[in-house]
Amino acid sequence: MAIPKLKREYIIEALKFIDTNGIPFQNKSTRYELVSNDGKRYPPKYVIAVADHLGNGTDISTDSFNTIEARNYLENLGFFIETKQQEKFELSITAESVVSTDERFSMDDLNLGDNYKPLDVYFTKANGDVIRRAYSKGERRNSNQTLPRIACQVFEKQLAALTVEDKENFPVCKYSPGRDMIRGIFASVDEFKEHRNTLEYMTYGYGNGRQFVIYCWNIFSTIFFVQECLKRFGEPGDQFLLTYREKDVKETAAAETEAAVQEELVQQFKGYRNPFSSMLIESKNLIFRGAPGTGKSYLAKEIAADIISNGYFDDYTLLTDEQKTQVEFVQFHPNYDYSDFVEGLRPKIHDDGTMGFELQDGIFKKFVARARKNFEDSQKTREEVEREVTVQDAITEFFSGVAFGVDTFKTINGNEFTITGVDDRHINIFIPGNATSQLTLNLDEVRKLLESGQKFDKIKDITTFFGKNFATQGYSYDFAIYKAIRAKKSTASKVRMKQTELKKYIFIIDEINRGEISKIFGELFFAIDPGYRGKAGEISTQYSNLHSDPNEKFYIPENVYIIGTMNDIDRSVDSFDFAMRRRFRFVELRADERLEMLSSLENEELEAEAIKRMSALNKEIAAVEDLNENYQIGASYFLKLKTLDFNQLWTDYLHPLLREYIQGMYDEEGLMNRFAKAYGYPKTVWGDTNEAAQNQG
Repeated sequence: MAIPKLKREYIIEALKFIDTNGIPFQNKSTRYELVSNDGKRYPPKYVIAVADHLGNGTDISTDSFNTIEARNYLENLGFFIETKQQEKFELSITAESVVSTDERFSMDDLNLGDNYKPLDVYFTKANGDVIRRAYSKGERRNSNQTLPRIACQVFEKQLAALTVEDKENFPVCKYSPGRDMIRGIFASVDEFKEHRNTLEYMTYGYGNGRQFVIYCWNIFSTIFFVQECLKRFGEPGDQFLLTYREKDVKETAAAETEAAVQEELVQQFKGYRNPFSSMLIESKNLIFRGAPGTGKSYLAKEIAADIISNGYFDDYTLLTDEQKTQVEFVQFHPNYDYSDFVEGLRPKIHDDGTMGFELQDGIFKKFVARARKNFEDSQKTREEVEREVTVQDAITEFFSGVAFGVDTFKTINGNEFTITGVDDRHINIFIPGNATSQLTLNLDEVRKLLESGQKFDKIKDITTFFGKNFATQGYSYDFAIYKAIRAKKSTASKVRMKQTELKKYIFIIDEINRGEISKIFGELFFAIDPGYRGKAGEISTQYSNLHSDPNEKFYIPENVYIIGTMNDIDRSVDSFDFAMRRRFRFVELRADERLEMLSSLENEELEAEAIKRMSALNKEIAAVEDLNENYQIGASYFLKLKTLDFNQLWTDYLHPLLREYIQGMYDEEGLMNRFAKAYGYPKTVWGDTNEAAQNQG
């Protein structure tokens, strides 16, 4: 809803009314203040609401417009608006006391920490030396976890030296005198969840992949933990200093929403079914390696289903169509390249029959785009989501009414143009009489202008909005389309939306070592690193100069997880890039593991016989000098017994594979017969023809 037309004198009368009657608590300003000539300060949105009531006799809700709209409206009427300076508080933690400059602070109610946002944390020694947080790659500078992290950093050696019992009993949080102390420093997330079923925790990495995991929620939730560190390990005069401020209304609402979501997840989440699921969540990138038939690809899909269903089931086929969009599966091969995976130029037939090339996203970039949209949407408030939906409805309604190539539009300079086509990302226009008659606009730029809620009167306003020094050619046409959409009254009703739920996305790469890794991933080596997820790992792709926005950056959000599979015996394993190796956690699957797969045979006698034959065959394979456990046969081969008998499994699958293994070895005939005997195949498998000829002679 737009702000109603108000005269300047209405605003002045509103200020007088507020001077007399005061400002209701719920209407106090959080971001901007109208400053009068005599230095008095007023909340812009409430001023507009009062002015509308006094001048127009109507009552406008302050929820129907945002603070930026209010600021711009009042500035256009000649009033001075100033960004509100929020008061900062300092919390001092010593071994003996916890003191804050905020009189409202109390150790008896640490839930108050939900209302505050951290600004800075540091440690001071008794001699005055200051130690600040040594931030990990991708770590947020100021979060609710910064205080316990710097405590772990300062006293890392002492904490690591504690016994298991001392760690489990280490005080962490007590929200009020009547509640129990939350205790425990744990070695992994899984161990933490065995003691406390919650998602509210902090992990601190140290040493060679080791961790401290403790409970952590709001800004005050780890004060007891920090103070206990000082009591046990600190020197007299040591202290931690935390600077913070009160959250504004928007931040508080977002925190409340997050708390509600987290609580719901805690209630629903009962732990993953598969132990490898938690391993993937912690590591981000995981590769299963091992012998053929160990069920690596099948396991990857099980993990995906387990994580996406939040531990309810591990059967991929049970996922809904919508849930399956959170999973992508690709198989690498020697001809697979960057254009298949990330982006590249592809041939395209134009409407006039001519052929050209078009930049297209590859399968991984498309997948990341889905995950990134979900991640970014989940960080938005419900109001922001509703605004975006409203804008999108207005855009869709506008373009559905445009006669492409017919309807004429004008720029602010009078240049005429027509819109020839629109897709999800671009607006194609035709400019008659222009040297460059065809131009492609970035639809997202127009969308951002509309979503901002700001009023743009000239091209310079748009240039400033996008933070550019000079206007591009496209801005004139963006401005014209922006004005045309705003001028068209939308018939769509406002939609009530829920805050977007953060989802996890799993990308599975089968036979990852069969492709030329460095060629396929290119500069994504950097972006997939778990330490550089999110904007910390932003990169320009190889074809960024061809993007509609050359400054566009690509990053992989925190909610993307990658599973790879590889056979150690594959000859192409040697080509696996070492730079990629260190970005993945490797898990070896042995042939004698995952035997539970055979339960799907639904025949106990058949299952027992399969395990017996597989074990005997694998023992014989391992006994061959030039072979090893990597050449053993996995259980998935024996799942073929659903449709085949043991002899058919041998002749059609195992025999050809084993012959490939021993090709070129000494006494191939003898080796194959040893394998056949161990498996229980009743006939000689090598030399049958020669023996028959000798008998006939």
